[in-house]
Amino acid sequence: MTNPLNDRVALVTGSSRGLGAAIATTFAAAGAQVVLHGRDASALAAVRSRLGAAAMPVTGDITVSSDLARMRDEILARHGRLDILVANAGSTTSRPAPIEDITEESWRADIDRNLTGTFLTVKTFLPVMKEQRSGTIITLSSAAGRKPSERTIVAYAAAKAGVQLFTQDLAAQAGPYGIRANCLAPETILTETNQRWIPADVQRSLAEAHPLRRLGTPQDVAQAALFLASDASSWITGVVVDVAGGAVLA
Repeated sequence: MTNPLNDRVALVTGSSRGLGAAIATTFAAAGAQVVLHGRDASALAAVRSRLGAAAMPVTGDITVSSDLARMRDEILARHGRLDILVANAGSTTSRPAPIEDITEESWRADIDRNLTGTFLTVKTFLPVMKEQRSGTIITLSSAAGRKPSERTIVAYAAAKAGVQLFTQDLAAQAGPYGIRANCLAPETILTETNQRWIPADVQRSLAEAHPLRRLGTPQDVAQAALFLASDASSWITGVVVDVAGGAVLA
């Protein structure tokens, strides 16, 4: 199918760069009417310039309910519906540390940005989809929430593990309304930031630790998101897809 998302309205949070920008670009190429989201208007404008004027930018903080409500109202005023929600926004500025050294402030910040933000985003837009009795929701977790490690950022990993169970509960509750919910869990993706900050020798070492012997790309994640957003996955809900090159193996 040439345009598997033809004319569907898709909001991708955190789409001013990285994985979100790749997902938004892939969705637009698949025929979706894309809504870009971020907190940096200039970064959003740069992505929009690649997608064209039809892409709608919205700004706001996903941890602030009033920002999300305003975004919802803006999207409905322009499009009247929302068919696809990708709750991608999330981040951490923490570093791996022993549990006893983690500050309450950094713990709360990671939980807020990654788990609470996902919850508030879904909470805001779920009633729209329930009224339509249709929709697809994709959340973003991480391999950090799939496999314990001494080197993990504990609060970030806990938040991403929470996103997975939240998504499965969401799938159970929303299914009777014709809404599917699935989760992507990427691992070591070479975004522009990672390419800049991870030395080449470390990249090679990390690649060798994966069964597929390479690191992931934003496009790997975007293609998985496209599958879950399209009718090709119409009988799939409540699953976590490891976009991880085999790194998350029991």
